Amino acid sequence: MALSIKILTEELPATSELVIWSRFIELTGIHPTRLGELVELGWLCPNRTQEDCYLFHPRDVYKVSKLERICTDFELPALAGTIIIDLLERIEDLELQVRDLRRLL
Repeated sequence: MALSIKILTEELPATSELVIWSRFIELTGIHPTRLGELVELGWLCPNRTQEDCYLFHPRDVYKVSKLERICTDFELPALAGTIIIDLLERIEDLELQVRDLRRLL
């Protein structure tokens, strides 16, 4: 009796730092409905797999955690929170630019 061996040439999936939907919810504590709203607003732009699954960037975990904290602490709707987060990020960018310009003087 001959033993036949089939060699699988299928490659393993590449490792990634991207975060799947369910893990993202675990890490941030955000409600799935609110997460969907943020994606629909275009505030979060996750990658999508062929199976139509969302893959979020690690920086989005921090961004959404900050959003949840601000919305909870100040009892704000998500849209107001996104505006605040965007403004805070803009301020950080401007502070970095000022710091860089001061180094040039």
